Amino acid sequence: MHILRANILDNRLLRLIEGALKAGYCEEWTYHPSLSGSPQGGIVSPILSNIYMDRLDKFVEETLIPEYTRGRKRGLNPPYKQKASLAEYYRKKGQLEKAEDLRREMQQYPSQDPKDPEYRRLRYVRYADDFLLGFAGPMTEAKEIKDKITTFLGTELKLTLSAEKTLITHANTDRARFLGYEIGIMNVPDKFDDQRRRVVNGKVGMYIPEDVIQTKRKRYRRDGTPLHRPELLNDSEYDIIVRYQGEYRGLVNYYGLAQNLAWLNYLRYTMETSLLKTLASKNQTSVMQEVKRLNSTTKTSEGPRKCLQLIIPREDKKQKPLVATFGGISLKRCKNPVIQDQVILPYIRMRSEIVERLLNDTCEVCGSKERIEMHHVRKLANLNKKGKREKPLWMKIMISRKRKSIPLCKGCHEDIHHNVPKSKKQGNRRAG
Repeated sequence: MHILRANILDNRLLRLIEGALKAGYCEEWTYHPSLSGSPQGGIVSPILSNIYMDRLDKFVEETLIPEYTRGRKRGLNPPYKQKASLAEYYRKKGQLEKAEDLRREMQQYPSQDPKDPEYRRLRYVRYADDFLLGFAGPMTEAKEIKDKITTFLGTELKLTLSAEKTLITHANTDRARFLGYEIGIMNVPDKFDDQRRRVVNGKVGMYIPEDVIQTKRKRYRRDGTPLHRPELLNDSEYDIIVRYQGEYRGLVNYYGLAQNLAWLNYLRYTMETSLLKTLASKNQTSVMQEVKRLNSTTKTSEGPRKCLQLIIPREDKKQKPLVATFGGISLKRCKNPVIQDQVILPYIRMRSEIVERLLNDTCEVCGSKERIEMHHVRKLANLNKKGKREKPLWMKIMISRKRKSIPLCKGCHEDIHHNVPKSKKQGNRRAG
C-alpha cells in the first residue's frame, strides 16, 4: 500500500485494494484471514505482483548491473592468438598446408579469453515471480550477487528465495530452467559459415526439456502406446481434429525459439496416431482407412507439408467448405518471432446436440416442421440386433449418430409406435 500511495492519489481505489488484501479466504466453509500476500486468483493479483516486484527490478538495474558490468569486450585468448599468428606467418611463406593445419588447431580454442579479469556482464529478466540472471564472471562473484538479492528481498520486500529453485548453474556444463525452456551455451565447434568461421560455438541457446516432451506425450499414450481418447468420441470429427490441432499448434508456437524444435516431431507422431485411433473408434473403421481418407498436404511458408485434413462441403456451393487440419506446421526454428496480438477464443464444447436438434424443429425422417416430438429408446443395443428385415430410416439415423433420441413429427412418431416403419403418409410427405 505504501508503494501504491506514492503514485496513486485516489483514496477510494486505495481503500478498495486494501480491502481486497485484507479480505481473507474461505476454505471448506472455514474463514482464514489474509496475513500476507495478494488474493489468490484475483484479477488484480498479477498487476499487484508486478508493482511489488518493480523494486527488485530497479535494485538489479540501478545497483547490481552497474557494479558487475565492466569492460568493452573480452581480450583475445593467448593460445588462439599464438596459433593465428603462426598460421598467418606460414601462409606468407607459402606453406599453405601447415598454415591450414594451424588454422584447424586454432579453431579448437575460443577466440576470446573466457577468464578475462577486466570483463564482466550481468543480464536480468523477470516474468511474474520468476527471474533469471545471466552472469559472465567467476563463481565467487555469482554467489555475491545471489546473497545481495537474498538480503534485499528479505529486508525490503519481506520475501524469501526458494532454495529448490534458486540455483547457480554453469552454462557450459548444465542448463538453467526458465519458463519451460532450458537455457545454456551451445558447444558445436565443427559448424562453420561460408567463410569458415564458427557461428554457433559459445552462443546462448534455448531448448525444449526432454521431460516436457515425455509429459505431453503421456496424455495421448497408455503403457507406452498411443491410444484413442474416449471422452471425445461423442464430438464431431471436425471438433476432434480442431482440438488436436489447437493443442499441437500451441506447443509449436510457444517453443518456436528452441534449437531442438524438431523434437516436437515425436509428439506430433504420438498425437497423430491418437487422433487416427480416436476417429477410427468413432467411425468403427481401421486406422489405415482413416489415413487413406484424411491424408493430404498443405502449403506453408517453408513449402508443402503432409497433414490430415477433413473437408466438409456446404449446401451453398458459393461458400467455402469447412476445413479441419491436423499437422502441416513447419518445425523450422523462428529466429525473430513476432507476437500477434489477436484474440483467441477458448474452445468450449457444450454437449448440447439434442438442444440444437430441438431448436432446428425438423423431423429427421421426413423433413416436416409440424408438431415435432422426441422419440426415445431404452438402449442402442436394441437397435443393433441382427435380423433379416431391413432397418427403417429412423433406426439407421440413430445407429449412425449413436443417439438414443431423435426428433420426429407426430405422424412418423405414431408410425414407429404402431410398428409401421414406412407408411403412406411418410412417402407422401417426402414426395411433396
